[in-house]
Amino acid sequence: MKMRPVLSLVLSVALLSVTAGSAWAQACREDQVDIRGDFGSARFTVEIADDVEERAEGLMFRESLAASRGMLFIYESVGAPSFWMKNTLIPLDMVFIGPDGVVRHVHDRAEPGDLSGISGGPGVLAVLEIRGGMADAIGIEVGDEVRHPAFARDTAVWPCAAQ
Repeated sequence: MKMRPVLSLVLSVALLSVTAGSAWAQACREDQVDIRGDFGSARFTVEIADDVEERAEGLMFRESLAASRGMLFIYESVGAPSFWMKNTLIPLDMVFIGPDGVVRHVHDRAEPGDLSGISGGPGVLAVLEIRGGMADAIGIEVGDEVRHPAFARDTAVWPCAAQ
């Protein structure tokens, strides 16, 4: 008798995986970032910071950030953007991403209020900020692949579907 609830849970998880699998085939959306790696796949709903003012404000003054939310900083060209935590009230993970959608660097749990520069090095086109500790909890690491319309279909390792 005790096996039935476990079997039911396993079947529910399997069904959820199949249902979620069809969602992965959907076209990319500006407000979503998908990441895949050895851990499997993860999706974040994001706000976009793609101009100087939005990037300067970032996630400052926020008192919380849901586990499935984040902010994607998109740059006009590849470079070595640097971040600090001035006026940021919550710890953040920063995922630095190249123009091909490959994770170049992960900075874990940036300290609120810290004025030290945080850089992912050269070759970065976008940076995903998520709640501190999430990258480690999920298993996001260098070499993982990111899908978002910001990464050109002809050069992205995991491109968005043609629209």
